[in-house]
Amino acid sequence: MVASKVHIPIVKKRTKRFVRHQSDRYKCVAPNWRKPKGIDNRVRRRFKGQAAMPSIGYGSNKRTRHLMPSGHKAFLVHNVNDVDLLLMHNKTFAAEISHSVSSRKRIDIIAKAKQLGVKVTNAKARVTTEV
Repeated sequence: MVASKVHIPIVKKRTKRFVRHQSDRYKCVAPNWRKPKGIDNRVRRRFKGQAAMPSIGYGSNKRTRHLMPSGHKAFLVHNVNDVDLLLMHNKTFAAEISHSVSSRKRIDIIAKAKQLGVKVTNAKARVTTEV
C-alpha cells in the first residue's frame, strides 16, 4: 500500500451539524437543516445568541476538500477493472468497495489492489469469516 501525497493539515471550520430552528421544541420538526423563511424569524435575521445558518464561509479549503484523514480521496469500485484505473493515481485516491459487491468479488478486488499497491478503505468488510 502506498502512502498518500504530502498535504497541508486538514482543518474543518465546523464539525457540528446545523440544526433546524425549533427542532428541539417540536417532535414533528426534524433536526435536518431547513432555511427559516418567516418574516420575524430570529435565526434568519441573524440575531446574537441564535443558531448559526450555513453559509459559504464554512466551506473547507479547496486543497483539502473531500480528503480522508489518511490524505486520500475515496474512489468507488464496483469490479476488478475499476481498480486498474487507480494504478497511476494510488497516491491521490483510495479504493472503496461498493456495498453491492459480493464477498467473492471483494476477495478478487482486494487481491488486485494489493498487487497494484492501491489502498482499500473497507478491505475487511464482508471478507472475514465467523469463528
